[in-house]
Amino acid sequence: MRKHMTGMALTAVLAGLTALPAAADQRFITIGTGGVTGVYYPTGQHICRLVNRDQDSHGLRCRAQSTGGSVFNLNSIRADEMDLGVVQSDWHYHAYHGSDRFEEAGPNESLRAVMSLHPEPFTVLVREDSDIRHFEDIKGKRVNVGNPGSGQRGTVERLMRHYGWTMQDFALASELPSREQGQALCDNRIDVVLFTVGHPSAAIQEPIVTCNARLVPVSGEVIDRLVEDTPYYFTATIPAGMYPGQEEDVKTFGVGATLVSSTRSSDAAIYHVTRAVFENFDTFKGMHPAFGVLEKETMVTQGLSAPLHEGARRYYREAGLMD
Repeated sequence: MRKHMTGMALTAVLAGLTALPAAADQRFITIGTGGVTGVYYPTGQHICRLVNRDQDSHGLRCRAQSTGGSVFNLNSIRADEMDLGVVQSDWHYHAYHGSDRFEEAGPNESLRAVMSLHPEPFTVLVREDSDIRHFEDIKGKRVNVGNPGSGQRGTVERLMRHYGWTMQDFALASELPSREQGQALCDNRIDVVLFTVGHPSAAIQEPIVTCNARLVPVSGEVIDRLVEDTPYYFTATIPAGMYPGQEEDVKTFGVGATLVSSTRSSDAAIYHVTRAVFENFDTFKGMHPAFGVLEKETMVTQGLSAPLHEGARRYYREAGLMD
């Protein structure tokens, strides 16, 4: 909103706010997240906490649900089984365009973007005594590729295609959910954890503290081509000191977390969800270390492939974040 506004314009805006229903046609909303040890779950919890603080004024009740991750959330939103979901920017893109894993289902033209969230570097974790020093060294090892339906699993499969690998190139391709993979690594049941996650993450911190696990870089010509060829990947760095014993930056690539919904979610409900985050922005940024890098302006556009939900668009216009 402009700093200087005529009385007539201000009256119009206030009238618009008054006219917005208090989510009268939608009293409950559910946000699909991910495993409880990742960043998606607390992200959904924190958003709902901010929404629920003003429940008396808008009548909306928000609940965050632990799920299998990005692909699961996108399929659930498409099936009208969930109102919103935290999803990786790559699967956000594929779901809207009907590509990759969503090719058979076709484009989801009802998918709508709400906001961009934290960056998510692709993370490779091994035990301290491992001979794995770079991503290519995982071939022939026991690798946790993630549970089916997760964005983690989808990113692994896409990366494998760029390397020309199949699951048969691993001694074991386990499908453990994120909450179990760290303990499996420390117990020597697997050699490698592959995870797309915001940092710092409890799922990464735990095996580092428990069994001195360490991070492995993911870089080189294949990664450079992958980033260059796709609109939703970018180079990323896990900064030195992010975890105990991590003395150097770890180069990798990554995606971004995004919050999405569909045209079936009411404009009023999405307006209030968006407003809850942006009107309490400093509080939200302080709710998790992964949110510390967030900026309002980039959250309106970065990594958002589907059109903005009209409820989110309305708030962004009122707040002066878009024309």
